[in-house]
Amino acid sequence: MATFADKIGLIMGVANERSIAWAISQALTAEGAQLAFTHFPSPSSERRVADLVAPLSPKIVLPCDVQKDEDIARVFAEVRDVYGRLDFLVHSIAFAPPPDLRRPYVETSRPGWHLAMDISVYSLVAASRVAAPLMTAGGTILTISYFGGEKVVPGYNVMGVCKAALEHSVRHLAWDLGRQHVRVNALSAGPVRTLSASGIPGFDDLRQHAAAKSPLGRNVEPRELAATALYLLGDMSSGVTGETIHVDCGYSIVGL
Repeated sequence: MATFADKIGLIMGVANERSIAWAISQALTAEGAQLAFTHFPSPSSERRVADLVAPLSPKIVLPCDVQKDEDIARVFAEVRDVYGRLDFLVHSIAFAPPPDLRRPYVETSRPGWHLAMDISVYSLVAASRVAAPLMTAGGTILTISYFGGEKVVPGYNVMGVCKAALEHSVRHLAWDLGRQHVRVNALSAGPVRTLSASGIPGFDDLRQHAAAKSPLGRNVEPRELAATALYLLGDMSSGVTGETIHVDCGYSIVGL
């Protein structure tokens, strides 16, 4: 029997076929999950994501501007109307204005800092607040982080500060929602070639360094991230909440 049979999930953050959220979506579908999707509210994003997810026959594919509470409320209202409940949420959303991402952190603009935090961090808080009431039988929330939220990774700049805030938000949300039987965790992924990663200065060098220094001597594969996501979203991790799980071929344990 498929481990996610009869489970309903919402995936926020698929951008294209290289997205971590897409690898997770494929793994979940293979295990029987029914998925709804949101995408960035632009015509090009709508076409790209709609074409990508079409083979999964989702009942819901909606634009969502996560800076607007009304957009988030509309998405979850649609999930409620179509499915009546929600079992899990995957939040894979991050953004910083390219000029601010390229600058040293000390030169981050005030508007850029606020925008990056709003989209990359507060969106998890806002989505969790409206997702939890739909998790009537308990549920799980998973977000995607990176080691740059724990240590300085040159070139990651303001996004590293966002990931630090995201991971601590996970801990607070786990505390706030735990008595509702809702678990909240983060998956800290090693460097993967995604659309958002293309905006990080020196990303190719970062990947080469991670592969050379990690205990496994390579970079993580999307299928490995998806496998850990299945664990964190499923019953096998029923006692795990508030955690950041590294899936980076061991890079995060190395001191030099």
